[in-house]
Amino acid sequence: MLRRTVTCGQIRESHVGQSVTLNGWVNSYRDHGNLIFIDLRDRYGLTQLVFDKEDAGVAQAGIMDVADKLRSEDVIAVQGLVRVRIGGENPKLETGKVEVVVGKLEVLNKTANPPFQPDDNTALANEELRLTHRYIDLRRPSMQKVLTARHKVYKATRGYFDEHGFTEVETPILYKSTPEGAREFIVPCRNVPGTFYALPQSPQLFKQILMVAGVDRYMQICRCFRDEDPRADRQPEFTQIDLEMSFVRREHIIEMMEGFVRRLWKDMCGYEVPAVRVMGYREAMEDYGIDRPDTRYGLKIKDISGFAARTEFKVFKDALEKGKDRPAFNSKRGVVKMIRVPGGAEKLTRKITDGYSDLVKGFGAGGVAVVKVIKGEDGQPRLDTGIAKFLEPLKAEFMSELESLGGGQVGDTLLFVADAYAIATKSIGELRSKVARDMGLVPKPGAEGGPWNFLWVVDFPMFEKNKETGKWVAMHHPFTSPRDDQMDAFLRADVEDDDTIEAIVSAGYDIVLNGQEIAGGSVRIHDGALQSKVFRLLGLTPESAKEKFSFLLEALSFGAPPHAGIAFGLDRLVMNFVGTDNIRDVIAFPKTQIGADLMTKAPSAVPEKNQSEVHIKSTWVPAEKK
Repeated sequence: MLRRTVTCGQIRESHVGQSVTLNGWVNSYRDHGNLIFIDLRDRYGLTQLVFDKEDAGVAQAGIMDVADKLRSEDVIAVQGLVRVRIGGENPKLETGKVEVVVGKLEVLNKTANPPFQPDDNTALANEELRLTHRYIDLRRPSMQKVLTARHKVYKATRGYFDEHGFTEVETPILYKSTPEGAREFIVPCRNVPGTFYALPQSPQLFKQILMVAGVDRYMQICRCFRDEDPRADRQPEFTQIDLEMSFVRREHIIEMMEGFVRRLWKDMCGYEVPAVRVMGYREAMEDYGIDRPDTRYGLKIKDISGFAARTEFKVFKDALEKGKDRPAFNSKRGVVKMIRVPGGAEKLTRKITDGYSDLVKGFGAGGVAVVKVIKGEDGQPRLDTGIAKFLEPLKAEFMSELESLGGGQVGDTLLFVADAYAIATKSIGELRSKVARDMGLVPKPGAEGGPWNFLWVVDFPMFEKNKETGKWVAMHHPFTSPRDDQMDAFLRADVEDDDTIEAIVSAGYDIVLNGQEIAGGSVRIHDGALQSKVFRLLGLTPESAKEKFSFLLEALSFGAPPHAGIAFGLDRLVMNFVGTDNIRDVIAFPKTQIGADLMTKAPSAVPEKNQSEVHIKSTWVPAEKK
């Protein structure tokens, strides 16, 4: 085989007159009679090849006949002389000033007819077809750039944390089933009938054990598994940059991880990340209705409960009766929230705002009330449509309420949601995101990124109620410590004391970028008694906690240092760098929306013999056999 001396992306004018050898795939073929032009592609770029039967350098018998039979995606090796491109420069290519006049040609492999061409310049084939033939899809230059971007993230990550004294340690993939939150993938054990491993949702407990073991600073780029339905930014199998540090508190983690973010964005796209704002969870929920707010646009949420109580609108009054004796910000206390949408009176039609009611109903709210601000006959702003008649008697007071949001300007649309705090806040937060998209306020992702709006969100509640079971669950995970000033409240809390438990603030923290959580972590519990108290509040009996977490509780009893950590979603980081909002675009071999690998046809049935070896038997019967 002719072994390459340069890649298809390297040849420049400095190579003119030199003999070079190239290997790659035929990207395109053009027959001009005495001349055949072929663009040869490898992962590094494109080079134009010329086959000229009248050129002395290609006098080798039969080479034109072989070249004439070449087609897209054939694999070839060529040797030839570099010359200045006769037909004129192609400014779209880095190699566009030169071409190679071929003197030797080897066909390394002929291709079957490809189901699609791996070309970024034509319309993409549908995703199902591309995933079925992923080996072809990955040949596209854009996909090669994605794989290179992932590699660069790996390299920058290991470099930064190595410089700061972290040790990379691999943790087990076959793990013990534990109630960390998401549904687990389980693996039957052949040697111990009736027992199962679980694939890890994260290395959380192992990295805490490593802190007890004195590793001090741990990192790992690891695979994690959660048996959840995939979505645009989630896969059942994903990659995490996992980190833990001993003898630190929250501010130390924030300082170290901000440094990492700065290094990564500088290396990947030359962007200088400024100091990252720190926002409390309560502020995020009050202003944006979500704990991962997108701050690239306004549309801040306003709580107008005080004003709403003085109106005669029954929907507002009924909502405010809910849990009125509960503390402020309590999930069951009624509130009325509002978004002011500048310019919405023209763009948000009745059909669109009716759809907003359907949206919030999906989150448990009753609907969206609407008011438009128009110009009155006297030239002054006037309230119109929707619930305007209920607000008109208190118009002056209401317009004053609007001043904190820029005033009630002609052309505004005002959207209201009234319900219990948890429902109203969640609903209007989702509504804010939808309105921003409808108004064209959300920048589209692009390779240049930006604007890059980073945010630390801190001071999360430690616990929240599971809607289905009614039991307390940990908002981050069960190993998160209370914030230092919340320790007394935590120790006094009783499992029946809902208001007290809901108000406990944890030492958790997330990094949010443009409305997407890219990392999350917390200060951990390093005291066995405190950890046992968390388990009790979560409804685990001492016996159950011991069965599931005896190794952790025992480890914490042997001199565990204070420690804290965080994990970055590597796939989500790469999504930002390559400018896509679909996680499948940045994973070499992703799963579909139903968790299937279309290329390998996984998951697949296993013969009964293999099932019996691991002591299981499938009870599922295909519909056609029922």
